[in-house]
Amino acid sequence: MSSTSQPNRGSPLLQKVRESIRVRHYSIRTERAYIQWIKRYIYFHQKQHPKELGSEDIEAFLTHLAVNENVAPSTQNVALSALLYLYKEVLKIELPYLENVVRAKKPSRIPVVLSRPEVQLVLSHVNILHQLAVELLYGSGLRLMECLRLRVKDIEFERKVILVRDGKGGKDRVTILPDVVIRKLRLQLDFAKRTHLSDLEVGCGEVYLPHALARKYPNAPKEWGWQYVFPAVNRSTDPRSGVERRHHIGASTIQKAVKHAVRKAGINKPVSCHTFRHSFATHLIENGYDIRTVQDLMGHKDIRTTQIYTHVLNRGGNAVRSPMDSVR
Repeated sequence: MSSTSQPNRGSPLLQKVRESIRVRHYSIRTERAYIQWIKRYIYFHQKQHPKELGSEDIEAFLTHLAVNENVAPSTQNVALSALLYLYKEVLKIELPYLENVVRAKKPSRIPVVLSRPEVQLVLSHVNILHQLAVELLYGSGLRLMECLRLRVKDIEFERKVILVRDGKGGKDRVTILPDVVIRKLRLQLDFAKRTHLSDLEVGCGEVYLPHALARKYPNAPKEWGWQYVFPAVNRSTDPRSGVERRHHIGASTIQKAVKHAVRKAGINKPVSCHTFRHSFATHLIENGYDIRTVQDLMGHKDIRTTQIYTHVLNRGGNAVRSPMDSVR
């Protein structure tokens, strides 16, 4: 690509990035994010080819994101990961350590947590079609995408556990399946199976399989165990393969359902889907479960990440009696 060409979908460089990402079986979300950040980097430097740029140019771009665009630390980190991938895996250029990047400041915040009554209140206002998914966010401590990507084979009713496959950081883990959702979950699986059988009748019924498993097990994409627990309403065309499949429901569907329920419940906290995961961990620690157990259930690599929930519990009246209470 010349310095004056437009970095679009037809760009040989971006096509090489896509092919490299797909060979490594990265998710479509990662692919899209990396492509967008690489485009922004090229545009920032007046469409110069990245081969003509180096560490100082990467530092300038990342600093611009932090200083001028005021992006979140996580956003800056994704941009950095995209550029490091471009240079190391695609252009085969080793970069020296980036020392002069102005890092986006990460605010030190205690996570938003709902009380048990607040959890029940919000759940009571969630649309019945999406209530089970939100209950699993709280009852099992799942991240939103972990919940939506659940496959039928990941649910073990006899052991009352959920197997979380390829979670954050590519890790697998086991978490708990609450008794209270088992009946609803069985009904959801009945619905998903009817949907799957209907798809098979019209010559469809395939589901996306990760890590090239479809090539290794050609019949697996149509097997019941691989189907999503929360199938989408409509089938769609896979943007990579062009195959018509039924994916899982979109994240925005659950996010909107939670936002609507919080508003109806009259709760003024900044509640998101992830708030239910925070509440799961906090309430387990409140119930006396040891922090190592909570760490395993949450899938945290570092126990310090789990320990943030002990700070939530150490607020004001939970541990200290106010002097005002002694005034008579």
